[in-house]
Amino acid sequence: MDKKSFSSLNLAKEMVINLDKIGYEEMTPIQAEALPLILEGKDIIAQAKTGSGKTAAFGIGLLSKLQVKKFRVQTLVLCPTRELADQVAKELRVIAKFAHNIKILTLVGGESFGKQLGSLAHQAHIIVGTPGRVLKHLDKESLNLENLDTLVLDEADRMLDMGFIEEIEKVIAFTPKERQTLLFSATYPNEIMSMSKRLQKDALSVKTASLESINKIVERFYEVEGDKLQTMVNILSSFNPDNAIVFCNTKVECDEVATKLQKMKIDALALHGDMEQYDRNDVLVQFSNKSARVLVATDVAARGLDIKELSMVVNYDLPHGSETYTHRIGRTGRAGAEGMAFTLYTPYEAEKIEEYKNSTRLFENAQSLKIQNNFEMRPDNVTLVIEGGKKDKLRAGDILGALTGDAGLKGSSIGKIDIYDRQAYVAIARAFIDDAQKSLSREKIKSKKFSVWIL
Repeated sequence: MDKKSFSSLNLAKEMVINLDKIGYEEMTPIQAEALPLILEGKDIIAQAKTGSGKTAAFGIGLLSKLQVKKFRVQTLVLCPTRELADQVAKELRVIAKFAHNIKILTLVGGESFGKQLGSLAHQAHIIVGTPGRVLKHLDKESLNLENLDTLVLDEADRMLDMGFIEEIEKVIAFTPKERQTLLFSATYPNEIMSMSKRLQKDALSVKTASLESINKIVERFYEVEGDKLQTMVNILSSFNPDNAIVFCNTKVECDEVATKLQKMKIDALALHGDMEQYDRNDVLVQFSNKSARVLVATDVAARGLDIKELSMVVNYDLPHGSETYTHRIGRTGRAGAEGMAFTLYTPYEAEKIEEYKNSTRLFENAQSLKIQNNFEMRPDNVTLVIEGGKKDKLRAGDILGALTGDAGLKGSSIGKIDIYDRQAYVAIARAFIDDAQKSLSREKIKSKKFSVWIL
């Protein structure tokens, strides 16, 4: 039997059938190494980068032993950011389709605490959350972990970087001592090894980085003495990427850079930790459905964003260390595509830049960049917002039917459809956005009229 096949593992037949149905044809290196140990109930400390399939590795393991009829919290997954928590929960729900009535609840900051209280009142099997919000529910006694048998720390190194260690340890104090603890980290600094010794029992190490495909990324560095923003615009005009993430080190600078780019007719949106959750959702939806081509972000966006095809990363500010640099540029060059990474630095940072020099990175003169007058970056799509979602039993097929039926749009003019509890987002080709909005405002979807507006 093929050792890379999910059927080679001790999994329920329904689980294997569902994995095949959702496109999990064979195990990635991290899944092949970690899953047998997880299924045996071992504690593991696994080194795996973003995009390696680690969510499915722990997800398949924890779902395999879940007791569906026992309606209590049996698994807790802690993540460093809201975006990663949402992404993990989404993937777990897809894998969980092999069985009925598995409830997965997300507990993150920036969302209504009262709404989360209401959801917790009905219990859940799996909680995916950020340390701060999970701890708040534990302190308020709205969350009970006495039946927990699996704890997952996802991207543990990032949680340490963000200063979550104290909150993590407080959360763990609420969990039973007899539990399986799975720790996933892209890097193994000393703090991670120390954490493993404190929180795990005889943890087995799994490292598959050497077996994972290396992102193909061309890395360029430019020293900037004058206008940094103009240099970045020159990069965009010289290489004209389909989309790009621009990293800044502060929230204020994110907003400033995005605003300046918009004034220069480069469609850019800002993303950082001070934004309300609904604003963050709006931004992420627009970037992922090609309604915005440039995302200006702090490092909160370095991980956990589900952007499968990213052409370019620009380090507008020099990262705080080589590990952060690796995480930032690792967003591009995936799935066999060649990515581009650009880093800007000032003459004052020339000493810091020494640690980045190697035989493959290109250090070029900013003057060599093409200057294109009246350069613009406009997205292909515009996002339409429908004030109805999962709670209204809206499905993608309902929206698609309304747009291709009464609105008369061709399927090729309709892009990604994202449906949340109370809202749905639809990417529409720019030329047809007004027609789509007017039509849906007049017509009903599933015999009901919804407010429709352009984001």
